[in-house]
Amino acid sequence: MAFDLESLSEATSGALGALVSTTILYPLDTCKTKYQAEVSSHHQQKYRRISDVLWEAISNNQVLSLYQGLGTKILQSFISQFVYFYGYSFFKRLYLEKSGSRTIGTKANLIIAAAAGACTVIITQPLDTASSRMQTSAFGKSKGLWKTLSEGTWKEAFDGLGISLLLTSNPSIQYTVFDQLKLRLLKGKLRNKTGAESSPEALSAFSAFVLGAVSKCIATSLTYPAIRCKVMLQAAESDEDGKTNKDQPRKTVSGAIYSIWKKEGLVGFFKGLEAQVLKTVLSSALLLMIKEKITKTTWVTMLALRRYLIVNRTRLKGA
Repeated sequence: MAFDLESLSEATSGALGALVSTTILYPLDTCKTKYQAEVSSHHQQKYRRISDVLWEAISNNQVLSLYQGLGTKILQSFISQFVYFYGYSFFKRLYLEKSGSRTIGTKANLIIAAAAGACTVIITQPLDTASSRMQTSAFGKSKGLWKTLSEGTWKEAFDGLGISLLLTSNPSIQYTVFDQLKLRLLKGKLRNKTGAESSPEALSAFSAFVLGAVSKCIATSLTYPAIRCKVMLQAAESDEDGKTNKDQPRKTVSGAIYSIWKKEGLVGFFKGLEAQVLKTVLSSALLLMIKEKITKTTWVTMLALRRYLIVNRTRLKGA
């Protein structure tokens, strides 16, 4: 298959959208992650609500520590969204070409999104683990990316990989719902104007924001217990007991489930759901809104770059 310029354009616009949305919402993400990582009986909880994390940072003059791990998170978000959108767009185009159909069904869309998500998770899992450890470290004590990863084994850098692969159903649900709602909305608008069946290329910013919020809310609510367990597996160990990461027993999925059930009960599996929904809905809505608005610009830039490279290649051959 020839170089897929359209997939590259989709990937670039998606990655840029992720970079902006991640930076804007990072303090909320840090508070959410630290709140999710704590597992203790009700009377022993350090954080009774997510706002307690924010007040701790303010009272200790560590407001800037709400951004600890931001560089790693941005790198992880940029790479993951680039890989995801490129893989999703590439597999989607490949399916349409091989099947000969003009549209893609819900089942095929889910499979394609899951495949793209699995590739993304495997590539970016060490960055995801390091980012979570930085965010859950005590305020002001976060370490750099290399030092965070080098403290443990290479295997520990992939903590939570199984759950992350399971959570590929999250973007699968999200983007499937988003694409289907977008397709129906654009077709309905165009039919009212011209009676044609083809769709315009982009949504308005407001429509993209609303559809992104709805689709992500549905996906997050369905997969939240797995999200909480993953945060616990990747969280940094507390320094209060004087033990280092190497002194701690290795965390397991079954251990995380048992710990939540024993200390917090069934409700504990949904601790922090409101914060997770708020953060992920805003993040995904912003990402998709930005992506929709810069896709055309990215496409024109890619075409101009390709034309420039072709012209230069022709001149070199003629020289």
